[in-house]
Amino acid sequence: MSVLEELEQAVGQVAQQVGGSVVGIGRGHGRGSGVVVAEGSVATNAHNIRGEETTVVFADGRSAVGRVQGVDVDADLAVVSVDTQGAAPVAWAAGGSAARVGAAVFSLANPGGRLRVTFGLVSAVNRAFRGPRGRRITGSLEHTAPMGRGSSGGPLVDAAGRLLGLNTNRLGDGFYLAVPADAELRGRLDALTRGETPSRPRLGVGLAPARVARQLRRAVGLPERDGLLVRAVDETGPAGRAGIRTGDLIVAAGGRELTDPDELHEVLDGLAEDATLALSVVRGTEELTVHVAFGDAEAQQVGSA
Repeated sequence: MSVLEELEQAVGQVAQQVGGSVVGIGRGHGRGSGVVVAEGSVATNAHNIRGEETTVVFADGRSAVGRVQGVDVDADLAVVSVDTQGAAPVAWAAGGSAARVGAAVFSLANPGGRLRVTFGLVSAVNRAFRGPRGRRITGSLEHTAPMGRGSSGGPLVDAAGRLLGLNTNRLGDGFYLAVPADAELRGRLDALTRGETPSRPRLGVGLAPARVARQLRRAVGLPERDGLLVRAVDETGPAGRAGIRTGDLIVAAGGRELTDPDELHEVLDGLAEDATLALSVVRGTEELTVHVAFGDAEAQQVGSA
């Protein structure tokens, strides 16, 4: 048997073994894909979810309304509770041992009930990308299995049909990222299945990195400063209620100087649920200290020269 014949056979076997476990998420051609990870439970990406319910389309053409059981937006993960009606849960690869550079992988998707199976190789491990809210997601698998529109949330498997990862992010240039199917992912999905949605402090702002902030300040004749430029503000969020504005430059949080969004996220992750965080802000040439409250604490703003 030639290599091409072996590959053709492998793709067919994966489609037969795993295809019934892959679902579409959303109506029409689907917003994305997902995979049955337990009886009555489908895992997908958080960015595929809108609201508390979603349409789930199975490989046999059946569709059902599923209830969102838990969402972790920062990790781009969600679990949908739905009647899986005999769609077998996908098998997990033991310890993710096959997820090595050069390993053959197969990507599956089912947007709108149209199953896709593609072949590729693991091109890198321990890659990182930013989730929907800008938090860094580490440890991802980079692979070359082509993925069309609506493929995010579908499974990445090995030749035996065992789950290696959950596809989540298109890099461009033919490369894609998947969250590895390790013990950490299983634990997160189990918690979401129980309805345990993680709660992390968030400011409610969109940020540009220090490089962009320096360029923009220089372009309008302002002194260059390291910091994170606020490019959007949720007026109902903690930062908006505290008085943070679009165009502000956040140069420190809790006394820690900031040059990267990850540094801000580390500060936020160390806060108590009802904490107040002091942000050092440059607004034009004026320097301010803005106190941002989380939970039930009362927000206030204090200025200084």
